[in-house]
Amino acid sequence: MAFGDLLEQVGSTGRFQILHVTLLCIPVLLMASHNLLQNFVAAVPPHYCNAHANVSKQQLSTRDILTVTVPLDQTGKHQSCQRYVSPQWHLLDKNGTLKREQLEEFDAEVSVQGCADGWSYNMTGMTSSIVAEWDLVCDLRSLKQMGQTIYMGGVLVGSIVFGAPADKYGRRILLIVSHLLMAVAGTGAAFSTSFSIFCLCRFGCGMALSGLGLNTFSLIVEWIPTRVRTAVGTLTGYSYTLGQLLQAGMAYFIRDWRWLTLAASSPFYFFFIYSWWFHESSRWLVLSHNYDQAVKNLKSVAKINGRREEGDKIDINMVQESMKKEMTCSQGSYSVLDLFRTPTMRSMTIYLSAVWLSTSFAYYGLAMDLQKFGVDFYLIQVIFGAVDIPAKIIITVTMSFIGRRPSQSGALILAGIMVLINLFVPHDQQMLRTSLAVVGKGCLAASFSCCYLYSGELFPTIIRQNGMGMVSMMARVGAMVAPMVLLSGDYIPWLPGLIYGGAPIISGVAAIFLPETLGSPLPDTIQDVEDRGSGKVSKKTSKEAAILQDTQANLLKPVV
Repeated sequence: MAFGDLLEQVGSTGRFQILHVTLLCIPVLLMASHNLLQNFVAAVPPHYCNAHANVSKQQLSTRDILTVTVPLDQTGKHQSCQRYVSPQWHLLDKNGTLKREQLEEFDAEVSVQGCADGWSYNMTGMTSSIVAEWDLVCDLRSLKQMGQTIYMGGVLVGSIVFGAPADKYGRRILLIVSHLLMAVAGTGAAFSTSFSIFCLCRFGCGMALSGLGLNTFSLIVEWIPTRVRTAVGTLTGYSYTLGQLLQAGMAYFIRDWRWLTLAASSPFYFFFIYSWWFHESSRWLVLSHNYDQAVKNLKSVAKINGRREEGDKIDINMVQESMKKEMTCSQGSYSVLDLFRTPTMRSMTIYLSAVWLSTSFAYYGLAMDLQKFGVDFYLIQVIFGAVDIPAKIIITVTMSFIGRRPSQSGALILAGIMVLINLFVPHDQQMLRTSLAVVGKGCLAASFSCCYLYSGELFPTIIRQNGMGMVSMMARVGAMVAPMVLLSGDYIPWLPGLIYGGAPIISGVAAIFLPETLGSPLPDTIQDVEDRGSGKVSKKTSKEAAILQDTQANLLKPVV
């Protein structure tokens, strides 16, 4: 008997599994809201230097105040970060009493300064923004991107704090803590009195997001049978995709950044309350030698599924027997260093790290800078979210019929090409620029889906979790770096696009050197990986086939 047989005995896809998966997927909808929140709470409104005191007291129109206060740039638009040292009243001369030669001579002697008296913001289309509230513009404009980097830093730290400890303390308790942390940190961000406090709270939200993603998926797959794991994994992935559309709707109707942040965070108080109902994974409980609780949970599941009699037959001996193989495989100690000790493992880990880093880097580089497309960013958020649906369907088909390697490499290279082409499209052709960006973002979403399955099939069973943790950490690093690269555009406008497009192309080429895994047996040991690298192959056993099905549950796992 295997543990899957125990699940069948207590009702493998009964009322408990349906309710369990549903309640776990609901918070995933708001994970996307927090990942993309800065697109809306940190929107940059048009801004200009405040007028001099003697100008603001005059009975002038807004246009006239800008004329005498703010100089024009090379394109004829008013500058955002400079004003004249003194008001240029002559620019209001409507009678032509000043000759052109006099105006040119006067303009040559005019000096400008920074916005000594602050800024005026045009809040059309929004009620408030952290940029306007804390003046994150001009010399402080880098702080906006720093805020997102700090949030992604929290995601990275959270993957450490809430990842590996789950094998020691359990998935359920860490998930409960993550729900509470998200609620409290999000509420703190909504009521922040300074930008530093806001960033600290957002760091906490990032940590909570990692805890939610890692432990939600573990609790889902460990309570459902192998045959439906791929379908349920797909459902979880689409919950995140739907969350992107939900975020656009929330932001459209809630224009105040504080209320929007609170709306994305306060539901986690409710999630925290009902998460106490979740049953800890009996698989983990057995591996932790907590047999009594494992049996108790299985009996509870049987009762909810209407299988009380079958559940009463389960005892400690039956559970130990069913998990004998898993307990044997769990013996031995491996670390991240084992990913680099042998040649094939080392090169494979480096290539996969590049794939994950560039995918996340380019994904968030596109998704976190919606204003640059010149299109209503509520609409562009809907489009960016919706494109994930066909993208994930297409990549699923190509992975199944063409192979993992060409699918992974092709998605990355195509995404990079779309970004690079955009560098040559004039800014006034917004429709074309947006279309290219949408295709690129869809390719990156497809690449994410491929990453999870492909990496799970490449790493051997005995060190698979370490390998997945390693490449996942590289994805977090890419997400942290992505917002800061945007700042280089202040000096070289085309540089961010070149980097965002070049990185996935380079990693797409690197992916070509990875082995193909379609229809291949999963490696159990590091030696299996080395044998595969040297051209040796082995037949797929029934055990390996079962592990392959388990690994496919990672397909379309939520992007966090």
